[in-house]
Amino acid sequence: MARDMSLCCCFIVVVMALLKGATAAQTYLVGDSFGWKVPPNSSYYTIWASKRTFYVGDKLTFNWTGSHTVGISHIQAEYDNCTRDPGEVLNSSGPGLIVPLGTSGSFYFYCTVDDHCGSGQKFAINALTNGSEPPSPSSASSFTIGAFVAAVVSTIVITVLIYD
Repeated sequence: MARDMSLCCCFIVVVMALLKGATAAQTYLVGDSFGWKVPPNSSYYTIWASKRTFYVGDKLTFNWTGSHTVGISHIQAEYDNCTRDPGEVLNSSGPGLIVPLGTSGSFYFYCTVDDHCGSGQKFAINALTNGSEPPSPSSASSFTIGAFVAAVVSTIVITVLIYD
């Protein structure tokens, strides 16, 4: 009986740890290994962003060499028109500019140097609050993976308790 209770307590601790990890903030490297530079095609960063679900608390890391900026706007028209003076322009002399997503809503990111934005160096995201539904079910969230792992672990623990 004491062994069963110990296993049950261990199970609860494991499930809680998995669920806590499922809501942990993520850090995304914009463009992955390509980085933040004029892309090979105009949809490169749009495709990159569409494969991810972003939440408040996540961070975007922009790595680049050469002359680039990160313009941030909450106004789609500024993004669509590649406005040279968006709400905020972040500069960095080196790689590793980190932009935290502190609020929910739409964020429009683009480079304000020359015609980089017009060449596709831009992307838009929608930062969700934890617990919000992502816009499409095509991307598996870490919560779904955590729930799956919790279900597998609980099945194993229950099997051990029943057949032991």
